[in-house]
Amino acid sequence: QKVSVEVLDHLEHLALVDFRDSEGVERLQKAIQFADQLHEVNTEGVEPMDSVLEDRWCLYLREDDVTEGNCTKELLENAREKVEEYFVAPPGNIPLPKLEERETFLQGS
Repeated sequence: QKVSVEVLDHLEHLALVDFRDSEGVERLQKAIQFADQLHEVNTEGVEPMDSVLEDRWCLYLREDDVTEGNCTKELLENAREKVEEYFVAPPGNIPLPKLEERETFLQGS
């Protein structure tokens, strides 16, 4: 199943992943093909779930006790790139190519 340029563009902007080479597009097509198998499962009469734990009366949560803190400076020393007091993620992200630039590539795949 071929992936359209528009779908590819939309996925790249959502996931910040570059599918510019044939290996990336091929991997995406295989993932879609694998996920399409879910359409073969009969889900008639099965209500959608909000959570896999929804049958429990209450969820067990841990106490949220703060035992350490005020270490922003030390944590930001680990950042490859930061803006003000925030990590820039994903590090090394590349600008995505324009839609027209990819169209010629996809015709060859």
